[in-house]
Amino acid sequence: MRETIFLLALASANGGLALRIMEPMLPRLAEQFGDSVSATASVITAFAIGYAGGQLLHGPLGDRFGKLRVVTICLSGAALGCLGCALAQDVGSLALLRFVAAVFASASTTLGMAYIGDGVPIGERQLVVARFVGGTIIGQALGPLVGGMFTDLIGWRATFALVALVFAAVSIILYLRTHSHWAGAPRAPSDDHPFRVYLRVLALPRVRWVISSAFADGFLFFGAYSFLGAFLKLKFDLSLTAIGAILAGFGVGGVLYTLMVRPLLLAIGQRGLVVWGGAICCGAYAIIALSPVWVLAIPSAIALGFSFFMLHNTGQTKATEMAPHNRGAAISVYASTWSLGQAAGVAAMGLAVTVLDYPAAIIGFGLGFLALGVWMRAYLHRL
Repeated sequence: MRETIFLLALASANGGLALRIMEPMLPRLAEQFGDSVSATASVITAFAIGYAGGQLLHGPLGDRFGKLRVVTICLSGAALGCLGCALAQDVGSLALLRFVAAVFASASTTLGMAYIGDGVPIGERQLVVARFVGGTIIGQALGPLVGGMFTDLIGWRATFALVALVFAAVSIILYLRTHSHWAGAPRAPSDDHPFRVYLRVLALPRVRWVISSAFADGFLFFGAYSFLGAFLKLKFDLSLTAIGAILAGFGVGGVLYTLMVRPLLLAIGQRGLVVWGGAICCGAYAIIALSPVWVLAIPSAIALGFSFFMLHNTGQTKATEMAPHNRGAAISVYASTWSLGQAAGVAAMGLAVTVLDYPAAIIGFGLGFLALGVWMRAYLHRL
C-alpha cells in the first residue's frame, strides 16, 4: 500500500503543477492576447471550476470501477488537455482547454485521499494524508517556478507541452505498477446512482459543516494568492522567473509542514493548527502587501505554504471520515467545494483589485482567512 500511495502522490504532484503553473504566466499572457490581467485570470478560474466539476464525477466512478483504474485513465485525459492548451489562440480557448485538463487532472488527489481513508486507521490518518499531500505540495511548489522560468526560456506554449508530457509519463508508470491490483479493489454497488449517493452524503450535518469550511478555505486563501504574481510584477517589476521562484516558497512551506505535522499535533492539536494557521497566513499576506522591498516576499511565501496546510490538512483529515460508507463520493464533494471556493475567490479578487488597490485587497483576504481559523477552532467538534 505504501508504494501505491507514493504513486498516487506522484500523480497528485502533476495535478498541483498544472494548478499553479499559471500565476507567473498571467502578465505574459495578458500582454500577448491584449487583455487585462484580471480578464486573463479567467484561465485560473476555468481550471478551478473544471477541477471542482471533475471531482464530482471521480468519486462515484472510483467507488464503482476502482480508484486506481480511474486515476490512471484520467491522467491520460489531462495530458491531452494540456497539449491542447499549448495550441490555444486566445484567452477564451485557453480557458476552455484548461477547464478540460482540470476535469481529468483532479482525479489523483480526490481518489488518493479516498484510497487512504479506505486503508489507513483514523488515528494515523492525518499524518499519512499530510505526507500524501506532500505530492501535491511539491507540484504546487514547482508550478510557479516551472511557469515563470520555462515561460522565460521556451515560451508558454512549450511549457504546456512539457506539462502534458509529464502527465502522460505518470499515467504510464501508474498503469505499469498498479494495474494488477485493479481487479481486487473494493467496489460500490453498481445500481447505486451517483445522484442518490450525493443526496445521502449531503444529508449528513457533519458533511455540510466540513464542506462549508472547505469553500471558505479555497476562497480566502487562493483569492489573494493567485494575484501575488501580478502584484509583485506591478510593484517591483521582477522577471517571471524571479516571481515563480518566490511563489515556489509556498510549496517549500508546505513540505516543511509535512515534516513537522507529528510534533505540531502533539504540541497544539488540531484546534491549535487551524487558529495558528489563520494567524500566520494573515501576517504573511500583510508583509507581502506592505513591504517596501521584494526580498521579504520570500520568507512570507514560505510562511503562506506552512500556515495554509496547517488549516487545510486538518480539514482534509476531517473530510476522510465524514461519510465512511461513501468515502469516494464524500471526498469528491469536499474537494469540488474547495475548488469552487478557489474559482469564486479568484473572481472576487479580480473584482476587488479593480475597486481597491492590491495591498488592501490582499490584506482583506488574509484577515478573512484568520477569521476562518478562529471559526474552525470554535466549531471543530462539528467537523
